[in-house]
Amino acid sequence: MPPSGAHGPRSVRAAEQRERIRTLVFDEHAALARAVAARIATVIRAANGEGRRAVLGLATGSTPIGVYRELARLHREEGLSFARVETFNLDEYLPMEAASAHSYHRFMWTHLFSQVDIPAAQVHLLDGTVASDDVAAHCAAFEAAIAAAGGIDFQLLGIGKTGHIGFNEPGSGLESRTRRVHLDTVTRRDAASDFFSERNVPREALTMGVATILAAREIAILATGEHKAAIVRRAVEGEVDLGVPATFLQGHDAATFYCDNAAAAALTRIATPWLVDEVHWTPELEVRAVIWLSETTGRGILKLSENDYAEHRLSGLVARRGEAGSVNGGVFRSLNARIRGRALLPHSARVVVFSPHPDDDVISMGGILRKLVQNGNAVTVAYMTSGNIAVFDHDVRRHLDVLQRVARERGFTGGQLQRFADDVLDAMSAKRPGDADGADVADLKRIIRESEAVSGIETLGLAATHARFLDLPFYRTGTIEKAPVGPEDVAIVRALLEAERPHYVFVAGDLSDPHGTHRMCKEAIDSAVAELHPGRPHGPQSPPPEYLEQTGSPWSPEIWLYRGAWQEWPIAEATWLVPLSREELRLKIQAIFKHQSQKDSAPFPGQDDREFWQRVEQRNTGTADLLDRLGLAEYNAIEAYVVD
Repeated sequence: MPPSGAHGPRSVRAAEQRERIRTLVFDEHAALARAVAARIATVIRAANGEGRRAVLGLATGSTPIGVYRELARLHREEGLSFARVETFNLDEYLPMEAASAHSYHRFMWTHLFSQVDIPAAQVHLLDGTVASDDVAAHCAAFEAAIAAAGGIDFQLLGIGKTGHIGFNEPGSGLESRTRRVHLDTVTRRDAASDFFSERNVPREALTMGVATILAAREIAILATGEHKAAIVRRAVEGEVDLGVPATFLQGHDAATFYCDNAAAAALTRIATPWLVDEVHWTPELEVRAVIWLSETTGRGILKLSENDYAEHRLSGLVARRGEAGSVNGGVFRSLNARIRGRALLPHSARVVVFSPHPDDDVISMGGILRKLVQNGNAVTVAYMTSGNIAVFDHDVRRHLDVLQRVARERGFTGGQLQRFADDVLDAMSAKRPGDADGADVADLKRIIRESEAVSGIETLGLAATHARFLDLPFYRTGTIEKAPVGPEDVAIVRALLEAERPHYVFVAGDLSDPHGTHRMCKEAIDSAVAELHPGRPHGPQSPPPEYLEQTGSPWSPEIWLYRGAWQEWPIAEATWLVPLSREELRLKIQAIFKHQSQKDSAPFPGQDDREFWQRVEQRNTGTADLLDRLGLAEYNAIEAYVVD
């Protein structure tokens, strides 16, 4: 799929006045990965055609995994050879054993080097075990090796929350070279989920310097997910700033940002394209523009004047409609029609709710879930992964203690429970932070999460019989990194859909979870639906359930996307806005509280320090507050949904 601009080539060209780094935007994560891999393949073939090795600078993290998988496919299926490729990795934690689950050495051999024909001698990785006194010499030798290879042809980068590239933290100098660095608080906090606690994150690292990176002949910076939107805009459109190292890339002649739609969402040409150039107005864009104007001026939609439009470069919108009142009224009615109370929600239908983890259902759609139950719908909640890696060891010890106390006080005999408990406790004591759990520990953590999930939906009026635990295979690696979604995952999802034949399917459209599980779960659902209904109609215009039942037409569910754990749907994008009363919001929060293993200090908090219930309360009430500011009805809280 080709990259998408904002609203056609004119807008892209005009955006170049604001965008100081070439930026390509892709509709899908997979399309981005294919484009970057294709560019790398071109670089390899061009260098080999000149009779020399191609020199690649490589990065780690969840975003490049798709690129590496595509490169491995190109090698396997299209003959792309790495025999004449030399690589230099961007960074490594210090200290860090090469065999550690967290080492970038292991990451690269797992995801790329072992999948292609690159000679080991042509792989250069910074050594996380180097003695402190030898660090300077090790870094100098790394720089010398890059120079001896003829310099880096293509450098792959990610971008951190603070705008760091590699481990070049804010304040890194333009002339910096490969060196030891101290990791700042934000970087260590962002890495905490990989290490199961911030205290386990190393305080130092080795990294290529800014000057080393800028010396590459071509640079690609990858960014995916809503949580990268703000820093992408800062890096692409902001002034060069020592405090945001990614802005140094503006001075490179061949640097390109590769972003998905979510990461590019804050760019001016996408967020507010009318500030860049003339736009092609669509109903969706009109709604976005009027909401923006209302927020910018501090006036309700129905109070916006022609002067407000003129002063904010929106005169063309008024001219199209004839007067400001027509624009205001049209958008006001459009937003008002999106509000769906309980009476307008499905009744007596079959509903399947897919929850990537065993708490996403109540976190993101606990309010509507309660209403669906009250409306007499047959609801099935399908928990797609066990979520077992997100349970702390101390929770396992607490549950074991309860079992042991019950056994002692009730006089249970046989010693089987005690032997089991001893084995589990010994296994956890011998485990290092980040190591995969043994089978017994992993199973206990799965059971803990399942029991919490049942307790959560019971709070909303469902029973344990309404829960399905799919335990998809892609998640069962025991580590942060997951296997690709495969045919077995899709088959499990498909079997559930065939068994339930739902009229409505709810799917997590929140793609900013720290390790991509939500995105992978959606991939499995999309694949299953595509197998069941090739060419199915999508969106609100799909035939209603009653029509399908009466005509005997092929079953085709309406798919609603929810968010909430990491982001919320903007009002302008939402298909439906579902109001929650104070009591319904309180009940939703109570359901979230049932997930005790995730409360107080969740193992994977992402980039938001607040507990999930606090995020939910702020987002749901915040959506309602925005509607109020726009001049619509005042509600206590609102959940937002997009019909796919």
